Formats: sequence, C-alpha cells, structure tokens
Amino acid sequence: MSTSENRRWALVGPLSVALWVVGIILINRNGPADHSTGSQILAWYKSDSDSVTLGAWLFGLGCIGFVTFIAGLRVRLAEAAGPASMLPGLALVGAAMAGLAGILPLAAVAIVAWRTRVLPRWWAAFAGLVAAVLVVGPIGWLGLIFGVPLFTLGTSLFVLLRSPERMRTAAAAA
Repeated sequence: MSTSENRRWALVGPLSVALWVVGIILINRNGPADHSTGSQILAWYKSDSDSVTLGAWLFGLGCIGFVTFIAGLRVRLAEAAGPASMLPGLALVGAAMAGLAGILPLAAVAIVAWRTRVLPRWWAAFAGLVAAVLVVGPIGWLGLIFGVPLFTLGTSLFVLLRSPERMRTAAAAA
C-alpha cells in the first residue's frame, strides 16, 4: 500500500468522528425537555423528523466510516508487523461488523501494537483501557462517547505521521 493510499483511508477516521458529532447534534437539536410527556415527544419527532432522519443517516455513515477505518488499520498493521499480526488483525473487521464496534477492534489493536510496537506502547495501553471500559456496563458510555473517538483520531494521526518503513522498523525491533 502506498503512502498516499495510507493517507486516504486514515482520513476516514476523523471524518467518521465528525459525522458522529454532527449526527448527534442534529438528532438532539431542539429536542424535547427531560420530563416531557409522550405526546410532547411525539410532537417533537413529527415537527423535527427531517433533522432526526438526517442526523441518524450521518451517524450511520460515520459508523460505516469507522468500519472502513478499522479495515484500513488492519492492513496497515499487517503491512508493518508481518503475518504475525494477521490473526488478531482479522478480528478488527469481523468484530466491527458483528456489532461489537469498539471492544474487540480496540482490544485487537492493543494486543498487536503492544507485541509489535507498530504503534507506541502507551497508545496500545490506551486502546486496551478503552476496550476494558467499554466492557463495563455502568461506565461503558464513557468509552463510547470519549474513548472510541479519541482512539480513532489519535490512531489516524499516528498512521498519517509515521511512515510504513518506520513502523516496520519498530515492529522488527520488538
């Protein structure tokens, strides 16, 4: 994969985060009050159905972008770290498509990055921490709202700023 191809898919990460944020803003724009009655909520949906639909559509496109980002990351990890990273790397795409959009992909990145040093170890630890937080029900929302977007943006930056040769050298030294 050429450097320009790496940059193309790596830019999908920040685009996905932007689509998530805009989608959530549109869905919640002029939303009903916290203690609204059912009829007030229904009236809000009817009056703002275009905004809600567009917001949901944009959020869904962001989710598709995240799957694309994870698929590109799998290729990048395999390219830099060699065949040893392929098995956990395959979990990245499969898990994202199976509905566990954060837990398994982040855990797989954490394991591969920690073992191969394709990404800094502290970033691998962060990915593992976010995956662990996603598993814990009462605080999983923190990982979803803050952890997954931060992981996506940070990993995009590492891919954009680090050359594949540098990543291969780090993986070979591990």
